[in-house]
Parts: sequence; structure tokens; C-alpha cells
Amino acid sequence: MSSPTASTHPDETAHQEPVVAALRAMVRVPTVSLRSPDVADPALVAELHRVMAAHFPLLHARLERVEVPGSPGALLFRWPGRSAERPVVLMAHQDVVPAGEDWTGDPFEARLEAGTLWGRGVLDDKGSVAAVCQAVEDLLAAGHTPAQDVWLSFGHEEEVSGEAAAHAAAELERRGVAPWLVLDEGGAVGTEVFPGVAVPVAFIGVAEKGTTSLHLTASGGGGHASTPARGGATARLARAVLALEKHPLPARLGDVTVEMFRRLAPHATGPIGAVLARVDRARPVAARALAAMGGEAAALVRTTTVTTTLAGSPALNVVATRATAGVNARIAPGESVADLLAHVRRTVGEGIEVEVVEHGEPTPLSPWDDEAFALLEAGVREVFPDAVPTPYVVLAATDGRFFTGLCPRVYRFAPFRMSATQRASIHGPDEHLHVADLLDGVRFYRRLLEELPA
Repeated sequence: MSSPTASTHPDETAHQEPVVAALRAMVRVPTVSLRSPDVADPALVAELHRVMAAHFPLLHARLERVEVPGSPGALLFRWPGRSAERPVVLMAHQDVVPAGEDWTGDPFEARLEAGTLWGRGVLDDKGSVAAVCQAVEDLLAAGHTPAQDVWLSFGHEEEVSGEAAAHAAAELERRGVAPWLVLDEGGAVGTEVFPGVAVPVAFIGVAEKGTTSLHLTASGGGGHASTPARGGATARLARAVLALEKHPLPARLGDVTVEMFRRLAPHATGPIGAVLARVDRARPVAARALAAMGGEAAALVRTTTVTTTLAGSPALNVVATRATAGVNARIAPGESVADLLAHVRRTVGEGIEVEVVEHGEPTPLSPWDDEAFALLEAGVREVFPDAVPTPYVVLAATDGRFFTGLCPRVYRFAPFRMSATQRASIHGPDEHLHVADLLDGVRFYRRLLEELPA
């Protein structure tokens, strides 16, 4: 990016960057995934494809577009390399979550203001789509051929746990493609992450929690609200919900989290540094301390459950005959859906029906001590020299989980700096990405593609 002169407004300079224009155009196509219908509007997905073809012409002209059976909205491209022995898959997704009503301005305007781009999807995950495509576009223009085959996989229903990525993985398997490295969204270069750790941290996900949703249901006699009986369905359901919150699953400190703290310890100030350095020798105590902190810290050390939906009587003056709570659980590596169900049933007690709505086990751990992870670390050190790269467990779900059966090295990292405010804007109001950070993301992907081992 050229430096703005005294007479050039930063936004005017940003307008000149092709990836900025591309991302703004992509954000203006509101490919919102909803539970009903299950995926983004196919017409909008097709429009997004036209926008991408217009902004990344070399990519669309020179890479092979591969059909994904069962998912016409998915994009799968093959960039032939000098070798197909150790192919690489770069992933991101085209769809976004609904914007809600609390935005400052239009969430799909893609407003550019003082070097910052505002819009639904700039972080999750159209920013990654644009950065990957721009990196490929730039390298094609420079005449670069990657050392290995490169596959680009962009699903269109990630936000509703759709099957586009699973279909893409199945197509690669059908073709006999066994990826050496898969990189999807998940981590980022975070600031303001842990108290006492002032340096940015590049979180590279080596696994992700399993996602499971349950319905807890209590049944009982209904009737008129003027003559209620004690112990009705809603009261028993409320006791079950409170019991589940009061009695969470045990806190445990896994190897990934211990390694993360080991790497952060030299950069921590005050007493926290000494505590982090001793985490491995006092895992139970450290796990309880992190659990007590709540929020992200607690989620690092345990399987979490939270009640997200409630339903009872359809009318204010009618006693419910059935009351149902929706519970979302995120299962930590080393535990299972069976462990979760045993805990929930034991905690809520008899008389509460426990139904599994959707289930997903945690993914296998990818290595953080081999050549593939080292390649990502080297990219972090070059593009984000002030950041500490570390493995971690992704708390949310990504499309990358569908590739773990094909590849033992599935990593989750979006190469953008994100403040605490920005991380809160993912799935929330006023999502935004600084232009300089978008350009760093392009640099990271470009370096990765240039440095693929022969």
C-alpha cells in the first residue's frame, strides 16, 4: 500500500487497493444464512460469485473450477503446482449471520471511514475470502507457480452448520487428494487477551470443540392460569436449567492450553508470568482458577453448557403442558457427547426429557511441533513480528472440522489483528476491519503460498 501524501485522505488511498474494493463489493451482497431456509439465498450467492469473478479475473481464468456435488453454491478451485504430492487447502466461507438492529449505519453498506471498513462479514468471513483470493491474484499476475497443488474451498452455509464443506471434502477424497495442510478461519492475532500479557497473540487453532445442542423438556398438567398447581412444567424446567448452570462439567487443563501458557509466560508481566510458567506442574489448581474467571478463560478449560432458548405456553393465561429449554454445549477435546449426556441427565434429574437435537464430537488435535505448523509460525513472525504464535483450541465450530478425516494437519487461523472490541463485533453489531490489517492478511496468505515446501 502506497503511503498517503499530505494531500491524500487515507480513505482515498484505501480505495486504490484492489482487495478493499473487492471486499466492499462482497459485503454489499447480503449472503445471510438462516435456519429457515437453511442456506443463504441462492440468487445472492450467485451474485456474490459474479462479484468475485469481476474482482479476481486471473483466478477465475487460470484456476480450475471444480463442481461440488450436492452444494452448487460452494466454490472449489484447483491451482496446479509443480507437485501434487503435498497439496494445501485454503478455506473460508461466503455466508454471514444476520445483522440485527443495533448497527451504527447500514451493515451492508461497506462503509469505509478513516482507514476502517465496516460491514457484516468483514471479519467473519468474507475478509478471509477476499484476502486469499487477492493473494492468489497477485501471485498469478507475477507469474508464480506454487510448489504444491493449492485448493481453495469456500463454503456458503457455514453459519448454519451446513454440509457444503463436507461435500467439498468428499469431492477431494473421491479424487484421491490427501491434503498435507488445511487452513481455515478460527484464530486471529488478538490483543487485550489475557491480563498481564501486553503483546499480541497469534492464536492458531489446532482443534475445535464439539458442538452439541439439546432440548430439555418438562411435561405436566395444564389448565387456567387462575388456578395453578405447584410443581408444574415450567417450574420443574426452571429448576433443571438452574441446576445445569450451578453444576458445570469439571475443569481440566489440556496439553494445548498448557503449551499456550508456556509460550505466553515469558511475555507476561507481574505475578501472572510466574503463574503461567508453573501451569504444567499445577494443572488442577490452574484449571480451577481459570474456570473461576468465567468467559473465554473458563471456556478454555471445560465443556460448557448454556441455555439459549425457552418455550412454554402459547398464551399468558394458560398453564403450559410442556416447557422446553434449548441448551448449546461446546465439548472440550478429551471428552465426548456421551460424557455430556451423562452429566446433563445426572444433573437435571428424573422427570426431564433430554433430547439430542444435533451433535458433534471435538476434533482430533493437529500437531504443533512439525513442519506445517512451523510454516504458519514463520508467516506470523514475518507479517506480525510483535505477536507470539501459539496453538490453542477453537471454542466455536468451523468448516475445517469436515477435513479432519482427510488431513491430520487442519489449522484454524484468520491472519488479521483483532482487538477485544472487534472480536465482540463478530456475530454482533458494528463488525469492522482496519484496511492495514486486511492488507497484512493478504501478505500472510501470499507468503504462505510462496513458501510451500517442495
